[in-house]
Amino acid sequence: MKKTYDRIVDMRGNLLTVLAKDVSLGEIARINKSNGESTHASVLSFDKELVTLQCFENTRGIFTNDRVTFLGKQMQVICSESLLGRRLNGAGEPIDNGPKVQGEEIEIGSPSFNPVRRVIPHQQVRTNIPMIDVFNCLVKSQKIPIFSIAGEPYNPLLMRIANQTDADIVVIGGMGLRFDDYQAFIDNAENAGSMEKTVMFIHKATDPAVECLLVPDMALACAEKFATEGKNVLVLLTDMTAFADSIKEIMITMDQVPSNRGYPGSLYSDLAARYEKAVEIDGSGSITIISVTTMPGGDVTHPIPDNTGYITEGQFYLHAGRIDPFGSLSRLKQNVIGKVTRDDHGDLANTQIRLYADSKKARERESMGFKLSRWDEKLLNFSILFEQRMMNLEVNLTLEEALDLGWKTLSECFEKNEVGIKESLLEKYWPR
Repeated sequence: MKKTYDRIVDMRGNLLTVLAKDVSLGEIARINKSNGESTHASVLSFDKELVTLQCFENTRGIFTNDRVTFLGKQMQVICSESLLGRRLNGAGEPIDNGPKVQGEEIEIGSPSFNPVRRVIPHQQVRTNIPMIDVFNCLVKSQKIPIFSIAGEPYNPLLMRIANQTDADIVVIGGMGLRFDDYQAFIDNAENAGSMEKTVMFIHKATDPAVECLLVPDMALACAEKFATEGKNVLVLLTDMTAFADSIKEIMITMDQVPSNRGYPGSLYSDLAARYEKAVEIDGSGSITIISVTTMPGGDVTHPIPDNTGYITEGQFYLHAGRIDPFGSLSRLKQNVIGKVTRDDHGDLANTQIRLYADSKKARERESMGFKLSRWDEKLLNFSILFEQRMMNLEVNLTLEEALDLGWKTLSECFEKNEVGIKESLLEKYWPR
């Protein structure tokens, strides 16, 4: 049932305070301006009859006696096959000059999937990026962030994953994007021929903060709908720091008491409510979430990456244009390594990381002017090849090709008895 009120008692930024009764959190309201135009807002909080709403655009042009109509429903997004290939803003409106999206309206921000229907993750998601597929496998229904800093190529990395994944549908949620980043996602999907299986929800840096908050909910609501229809969906979110900063901006405007470094005390719950949408549904599809978290000043103890680390199942550290093998971790990789992949996968990956770590020490000895042993020289030679063949993000190899190249690299740098791998695997895989 719709209820209309015309007593706006306060306006600050994108926030309005209205005298109203019997409304609910998240309810959508339509504001009819005096000039005949209208805009929408959602209920953020209420204190008795004082209801605070956040407009989806600037409050300029709104007067205190304008009519506010509460629509009696939560924010919704239209989801259907017609959504594929489309680009929408944080309010769910098309921004690609295409026709209006047709389909079923579903509420965003619903609870996470029923745990009874969840399946233990056990299938690998291939990316053809050796530093992921070989050393920190991405597993279907995993939630994992890319920890990085501004200026690193995290968006191109997401684009490569989007192009090379075997997921049925890719949903991109862009938050705080510059126009060139937004255009790069479009150009990439068109050039790679993946636009027909891609949906984009985009919040540009110049758009209202409330739309930034809605983007991940829009993306994940659609992903959940597709997953219940049997589709394997990959959700790519960039940048969750922009999302958290939008929460902080709104909290400050509402005069709420801040917590750690000015962020609200609800930050953990706000992040977890989105990440916990990752799921593999028994007898149906799945949702895998890869997000970007840019760490201000590269500080991993900052509240955003700190809280994210408790929620997610590992992280990829993107440093100096490469995925750092020492800071990265996939907590679910043991579910697939050697079980759905080759029997040499685990031993080979561990050996290469161990030898690369040893090469770091050899490099330190070299930089300090110490005389290098023959073993040190072998380690340094291995480190050069490892960085070129495995760590370079331009390398594009299937898992099997990357494993074979790993064996080749070992054989070029070391003797068979120097690598510390069990004899049965050496006999089976060591290059002849």
